[in-house]
Amino acid sequence: MTRVAMISGASRGIGAAIALRLQAQGWQVSLGLRRPEEAPVFGPEVLACRYDALDPASEQQWMKETIACFGRLDGLVLNAGIHSSANVLEAGGDEFDRLMDVNVKSPLRLAQLAWPHLGETGSEKLQAGRIVLMSSLSGKRVKSAGSGLYGISKFALMGLAHGLRQCGRDNRIRTTAICPSFVATDMASSLAADSTALTQPEDIACIVAMVLELPSTASIADIPVHWTVEDCY
Repeated sequence: MTRVAMISGASRGIGAAIALRLQAQGWQVSLGLRRPEEAPVFGPEVLACRYDALDPASEQQWMKETIACFGRLDGLVLNAGIHSSANVLEAGGDEFDRLMDVNVKSPLRLAQLAWPHLGETGSEKLQAGRIVLMSSLSGKRVKSAGSGLYGISKFALMGLAHGLRQCGRDNRIRTTAICPSFVATDMASSLAADSTALTQPEDIACIVAMVLELPSTASIADIPVHWTVEDCY
């Protein structure tokens, strides 16, 4: 039976690379995008749905359409997110709320919607599903004042990842957080003189694919990823 993965924020960058990688490896993919017409992959094994992290109804509809189309769910990749360069002294309430809504609350709601489907077992589904959250090294350390507000949201996302891991202890739904530093995407292009020296979206896609296909006997909490070497990561 072909495996099915949902990927949020799949129109470009890391999300698009993950979609391409999984499609190439034989997965059926359901893509959550604000503009479904901008889906980066096409074909009978691809479903493109409207998804807006600020619209909970779109999350419910996306899940409904995915199960109706494919009849199962094996992986949930929570990739959609937004950035902020504000330090914690400059942070306004509206910006903080938006970061938390997009980077934490929407992933929480999607995980709750996906959980019953990821845990299904049967003659053709011998392994429980997987959840991958796209966090950041900013969720493990705050490297500059300008990454402070963003870091708060990613630290919270790491808490969600560990909370989901604990919930999956008995039913073997495994959750992993991927924690990259800068990746060569639109978000980071203005921050590096040579974006080819950064971690590439395809590198992250390779790691995500590996995590999704690991057996239940391998439970990985998080994977730090850096294009170079810093003190801890």
